[in-house]
Amino acid sequence: MREFSEQELVRREKAENLRKLGLDPFGHRFDVTSNSKDIKENYEQFTKEELEEKKMEVIVAGRIMNKRRSGKAGFMDIQDKFGNMQIYISINDVGEDEYELYKSCDIGDIIGINGWICKTNTGALTIHATKYTHLVKSLRPLPEKFHGLTDIEERYRRRYVDLIMNEEAKKIAFTRPRIIRCIQNFMDKRGFTEVETPILTTLLTGASARPFVTHHNTQDLDMYLRIALELPLKRLLVGGMEAVYEIGRTFRNEGMDPKHNPEFTLMEAYLAYSDLEGMMNLTEEMFQTIAKEVFGKMIYNWCGNEINLEGPWKRISMTDAIKEVTGIDFTKEMTLDELLELCKEHHITVEEHQKSLGHIINLFFEKYVEETLINPTFLYGHPIEISPLTKKNPQDGRFVDRFELFIGGKEFANAYTELNDPIDQLERFENQLKERDLGNDEANDIDMDFIEALEYGMPPAGGIGYGIDRLVMLFTESDSIRDVILFPTMKPRD
Repeated sequence: MREFSEQELVRREKAENLRKLGLDPFGHRFDVTSNSKDIKENYEQFTKEELEEKKMEVIVAGRIMNKRRSGKAGFMDIQDKFGNMQIYISINDVGEDEYELYKSCDIGDIIGINGWICKTNTGALTIHATKYTHLVKSLRPLPEKFHGLTDIEERYRRRYVDLIMNEEAKKIAFTRPRIIRCIQNFMDKRGFTEVETPILTTLLTGASARPFVTHHNTQDLDMYLRIALELPLKRLLVGGMEAVYEIGRTFRNEGMDPKHNPEFTLMEAYLAYSDLEGMMNLTEEMFQTIAKEVFGKMIYNWCGNEINLEGPWKRISMTDAIKEVTGIDFTKEMTLDELLELCKEHHITVEEHQKSLGHIINLFFEKYVEETLINPTFLYGHPIEISPLTKKNPQDGRFVDRFELFIGGKEFANAYTELNDPIDQLERFENQLKERDLGNDEANDIDMDFIEALEYGMPPAGGIGYGIDRLVMLFTESDSIRDVILFPTMKPRD
């Protein structure tokens, strides 16, 4: 058992004193009639005299954030989900017993207040208490007011304290679901149906990533936590649902940094009879709708860059983007030796499974181009080797009809004109297995049930995946993914 600090011992003693008075230190139901947001919106415009005449009665509840007592009266601020409310309390209004409860309360306690709305002589909107109700005793002191949790790791590990002390953290927590709701409304209005697909799977498919492995005891079967949503959603296109999307958790057994968390939220959408251009138009319109409807602005400051979401967004092929920076034209025919010599000249290391045109193009892109794409840019025309689920480009079979959306030098979306040829798809899967044999531990498995589904016929379609966490980072202007996930993956405390 841990040792209690002096403050914690005092608070536990106060909890016992409440029990002796017949009060539950940890409270019961308390019916509130108002909150800090409604009070400010509805009464801020009234004068002190008008509020005294109205004497509008309210019942509120919240956590004590500070307390200022002088003799037989005092002030305190209590915090509810929307912000702080100032309370004025006097022994003449609440009586000796309740005033004694107020005197002995601690910062962090949760209380209920009945009272009427007024303004102080300085014009501060205040609730004049007529009844004080103890609800919950806080047995631990809050961090010091001005700096909160100074240990960044502890901020994320003890998110509940961060939400109490950090107004920006709470703002982000309430903004994220507003963004997701806006996305859902946007998609629903365009005829998409939101669906749910399995999190547990027996095959590693839909993306290039290392998985988390678990075990089904009854069937004695090793399973993966899904790394993507793609193949089940495309099966629904085969079934005739035509326009589907899912917003759900996915899991990739990879490192953690300010832009990546092993457990993250992904949205994938598939639209029958569409293509790459249709996905570009959908994406640009969706981002701009969020910007207008949720935030009312088009310019955002993110990770040191000013991002302008006004359209039209730039569209450029991967090979043209590389050519602009390096002068190298990868659309020209080159031997493998020539490609490897270019890598050597540019100090690019090539692994055994990367010795192909497609992988080398991608290595050049990552080194010279990716971080330069600040304002929204649709980068299209990826090599076939790094796009196993994408339809070939009709003009040049070395490339596919795929794009990635880059903002602030980071990937925000990945879209395809979907591959619906089962014969071609099976060959791509088989090539992935060859790459695995050469050391690519992120290569896909062969999903024969998906091949069978394609053999029944999947309509031509466009598909796209969005990283919801990174999208929220942009709109809330947050530099770390841990700021927009309420409970990011953390190492346990020692």
